[in-house]
Order: sequence, then C-alpha cells, then structure tokens
Amino acid sequence: MLRPRIIPCLLIHKGGLVKTQQFKAPKYVGDPINAVKIFNDKEADELVVLDIDATVNKVEPDFTLIAKLAAECRMPLCYGGGVTTAAQAARIIDMGVEKVAVSAAAIANPALLTEMAAAVGRQSVVAVVDVRKRTGLFAKGYEVCTHNGKVSHKLDPIALAKQLQDAGAGEIVVNSIDRDGQMQGYDLELAAQFKQALKVPVTFLGGAGSLDHLGELVSRLGVVGAAAGSLFVFKGKYRAVLINYPTPEQKKLLCHEALKR
Repeated sequence: MLRPRIIPCLLIHKGGLVKTQQFKAPKYVGDPINAVKIFNDKEADELVVLDIDATVNKVEPDFTLIAKLAAECRMPLCYGGGVTTAAQAARIIDMGVEKVAVSAAAIANPALLTEMAAAVGRQSVVAVVDVRKRTGLFAKGYEVCTHNGKVSHKLDPIALAKQLQDAGAGEIVVNSIDRDGQMQGYDLELAAQFKQALKVPVTFLGGAGSLDHLGELVSRLGVVGAAAGSLFVFKGKYRAVLINYPTPEQKKLLCHEALKR
C-alpha cells in the first residue's frame, strides 16, 4: 500500500552537514555520516543528501563521500550534486545509492534525464526544481532558480516540471527557496499545483517546522514525499542542534491523514 514518505534532507557544504535559510547563510550542524547513523536508528523512510557546492564550483560528485554514505545508510538514499552525465549517475547507483538527483544540468539539457533513465532506470532519476516567488512591482507567480538560488531562469515551474517528467524523471522534488529554513509551513497552494499537474511521485521541500506541517501537506495532497531539513536537525525556538525524526506512532497518524483523502 502506498503511503506518504517522511524524508530528512541533508545539505553538504565543505564536507560538513549544514542548514541554510532561503538558500543562504549555511550553518554547520555536524558530521553527515553521524547524522546518517542516527536516522538509521530512527528508521527514516528515505534520505536525501544534496551537495550544495558541486554545481556552483563546477566539480564532479564527491564519490568518496558518496561511497561512505551508501555504506552506512540502511534506508533508500537519494544523492544530488554535480551530476552532469549518465555515466556519473550509473557509478553512483553502482555504489548502492537508490536515486540520483539533478537540477541545473537537467534544466540546461533535459535529454540528460532520458540518458540517465536508460542507464539506471526511470525510478532512480530525480529532478529537483528550486522555485521562489517573482519579485518586482508587477511580478506575479514563481520563477525557477539554480546554483543555490543565484541563477534565475525565465521558466514556468509547472511547465518545466512536466517537461522534466516527460524527459525521463521518475520523481520531481519541489524545493521552495522562500520557505527554506523558515519553519513556517509548506507552500500548500504551490504544492497542490505541482501535484495536480504531474503523474510521477512528487516530494516537497521547504518550510516544515513541525509535525503539524507534515500533516497539513499529506492531508491535503495525499501520498507525497514530505521532506524537511530544519525540522529534523533543530529543536526548539533557539534551534539547538538535535537530530530527530517522527516516532512510528506519529508516522502512522500521518499515513492515516493521507489515506482519508
């Protein structure tokens, strides 16, 4: 039976685990391998690890780190950062990673997703769409960004997601730049637009600050991926670093909310 997935998202910056706010000011929160061990113990549904340096610095994935993460991780693992070829994706999958995520490279060349799907299977190909609200006096709607929010693209986010889906992505991750690290809840209106438009599984990231926020997402949209960063690495209003995850009982309640739809 399909059920919502509760997914911690870990950001890697200069080899360490960090958390950002609106894609800025990365705060060091610990060692990524140690965090993986804790999420193993807490039986997380899945884990997303994104290297936020690789694409910006135009370097290939850190295969040494990926091998360590894959060896330690006992849950499905999705890695993203610096992947620009199907051969790199295949190498990562061969290490024991279940999914490979791409963003800027796929937007520049959607055929990359087709090549990756042929090499590793569509179910292992994830396209990440980073979005933020347009700014300006007469600006409306949302825009697509890459390179940690530094590069804006004149693309409609929904149309782009459908294009990436058709090109070969087996999953779309929608990441809200405006909500990143704010812990005030998901952009539910935006999430609903993506969910309605897409046929492949969708995961939403950006804004979760409580289990109620996860519940709001799955009660409205049903079986989706509910991903979060701050929620699973911080505790309390002063954001003390504490790796945490919902208990089995709490996850059952969230699943029940999804199945009520």
